[in-house]
Amino acid sequence: MNTTTTTTTAAAKRSSTLYMVELAMMIAIILLMSFTPLGYLRTPGLSITLLTIPVAVGAIILGPKGGAVCGLAFGATSFYMAVTGSSAFAAALFNINPFGTFIVCIVARVLEGWITGLIFAALYKSPAKKFSYYVASLACPLLNTFFFMGFLCLFFYNTDYIQGIVSSLGVSNPVVFVAAFVGVQGLIEAGFCFVVGSIISKALSVALKRA
Repeated sequence: MNTTTTTTTAAAKRSSTLYMVELAMMIAIILLMSFTPLGYLRTPGLSITLLTIPVAVGAIILGPKGGAVCGLAFGATSFYMAVTGSSAFAAALFNINPFGTFIVCIVARVLEGWITGLIFAALYKSPAKKFSYYVASLACPLLNTFFFMGFLCLFFYNTDYIQGIVSSLGVSNPVVFVAAFVGVQGLIEAGFCFVVGSIISKALSVALKRA
């Protein structure tokens, strides 16, 4: 019994250590992408972010909790850009409402990663298992857009700054504003994450013997 208990404890420690190493690697990738051109494709409107890819991979490989932590890392870098002014759009939001900016940047991304992990876990245990990687990789950028724009409208839609953008787009309500503001950028984000995220996460699952 003692030998069995010792073996089980050692295996649990190895598993926990491996999990932490994998999580640290995903966070390092997110940080690297965030502060280099790898993470964003700059456009006149909203930048196209590729950071949903490592968040999706983290959520699939490491589960809902790991996805939430990866989302937190993504959101923390966005909030840092808002505070430091390295993102003009985020900085403008921070100057208007720091708390609202925190929700838009961080809470939205934590929810994105967490729910992506839940979606993958549910599908992986269902008859739709073979689609789980693809659905989760697509869900991540869609959730990012949904929560980001949802919180943006909740906290900032009636501000002069956002109303100025609304007027420039020639729209009249929040739903049309979201569609016009996200536009092609959202589709590109979703496409990139769907293709690259599903390929990487599936390959890693095989390599790590998690499939």
